[in-house]
Amino acid sequence: MTLFPATVFLEFWKRRRAELTYDWDLIDWEEEEEELRPQFEAKYSRVERVNPISGKPEPFQPFTDKLSRLMVSVSGIFFMMSLVVTAVFAVVVFRVIAMEKFASFQWEFVKKNWQFATSGTGVCINFMIIMSLNVVYEKVAYLLTNLEHPRTESEWENSFALKMFFFQFVNLNSSTFYIAFFLGRFAGRPGKYNKMFERWRLEECHPSGCLIDLCLQMGVIMVLKQIWNNFMELGYPLLQNWWSRRKIKRGGQNMESKVLLPQWDKDWNLQPMNAHGLVDEYLEMVLQFGFTTIFVAAFPLAPLLALLNNIIEIRLDAYKFVTQWRRPMPARATDIGIWHGVLEWIGVLAVITNAFVIAITSDYIPRFVYAFKYGPCMNQTYGHEKCMRGYMNSSLSVFDMGEGRNGQPRYCRYRDYRAPPWSPEPYEFTLQFWHVLAARLAFIIVFEHLVFGIKSFIAYLIPDMPKGLCERVRREKYLMQEMMYEAELEHLQKERKKNGKRYHHEWP
Repeated sequence: MTLFPATVFLEFWKRRRAELTYDWDLIDWEEEEEELRPQFEAKYSRVERVNPISGKPEPFQPFTDKLSRLMVSVSGIFFMMSLVVTAVFAVVVFRVIAMEKFASFQWEFVKKNWQFATSGTGVCINFMIIMSLNVVYEKVAYLLTNLEHPRTESEWENSFALKMFFFQFVNLNSSTFYIAFFLGRFAGRPGKYNKMFERWRLEECHPSGCLIDLCLQMGVIMVLKQIWNNFMELGYPLLQNWWSRRKIKRGGQNMESKVLLPQWDKDWNLQPMNAHGLVDEYLEMVLQFGFTTIFVAAFPLAPLLALLNNIIEIRLDAYKFVTQWRRPMPARATDIGIWHGVLEWIGVLAVITNAFVIAITSDYIPRFVYAFKYGPCMNQTYGHEKCMRGYMNSSLSVFDMGEGRNGQPRYCRYRDYRAPPWSPEPYEFTLQFWHVLAARLAFIIVFEHLVFGIKSFIAYLIPDMPKGLCERVRREKYLMQEMMYEAELEHLQKERKKNGKRYHHEWP
């Protein structure tokens, strides 16, 4: 249900953006009015063309040069994404090795809960890798953006923001996608387990299902990341300003002279705003929006944690901007730039991802198929509890472990839909497996089309501009046309009178 409020949020933001654009008189402002970046002018000052908007000559970047630089930038982006995949694979290898070590641990508590221990340590290591790679990504994105030589500051910020989003989105969610859709899918079965490097068994999901691993992954990363971000929002500027005051004091200024400093001098001693402007602030909120909506079916607590974090961060940002940072330079903008398109893209991805989470990761579809096809409610109507009797036994397959000490056959059960060892085709997928698979695919198709339809209907019901504002804009355009018409009419009348007097004087 969080997907629909996300759509409503985006639609109402469009309305709010229209109101702010009108209040700041930016409706007719175009990005062509922006000045060129000095770096762009210095690089392409020898190549000029006439601007089709202003009609004045300006530096121009040739298409071949722009394409070659863009290809290098895209190659760098894919290289960094491959680095993320490599890091995820390294964490997977660690989890596989740690699983074996924790299962044979001497401490009985760890030995009994080896799966939770493996998941917990894997998540913590993955979080440290995420935060370490984010520092590298920022420097690489900065270099690649400067390599492209964007024309204006807004183009530079959009290009840099898009790279940072792709880097950090893949970095933050790659391990989550692995747990949601790949963990335990290729582990094999008893007697035929798949092994990594022919030594270690691949990791399987918790006996209660893969959803618990996904929930643990999201919960730990979301909580730790919010704590770290809030610490950096408040602690880092405080430490920097404290060190700056300490250096001033060491430079010979005592406390009395410091009090007598003018306000502008005190403001100058504060920390300068990030060179990337508000990109980091937008990026943090957009990543949180994606983390909240993409896997909300697996972690319903994410919206509540995001709300609590945002309430705290509003005050931290206010304190930071007012007391710890210098006043930023104002700049014109009609909207939030490329971030709105990113939010729309996240909304589409969230629908697809949640459909797969519900159909593949959770047990909703297998339970549904059992209740209406294999359970006691096939031809009759009972309560939910009666319909699910025998579901656990139906979802477990049988493996022959051979004869025991007393000569009796031994069997174990595992989660899968395979034929028993005494069947004509032992350990092959049963008909129930194919029914569950078909139901999953059907659910994905129906869910996606239904949710996309509702999202489109909600977007249609909520106009991008309030009716009152739309009428005011149209009224202003009408009055402007009337004023232009009256001014032109007055000008023509004056010209006619002047020409009439001249004709009267010239007539003999």
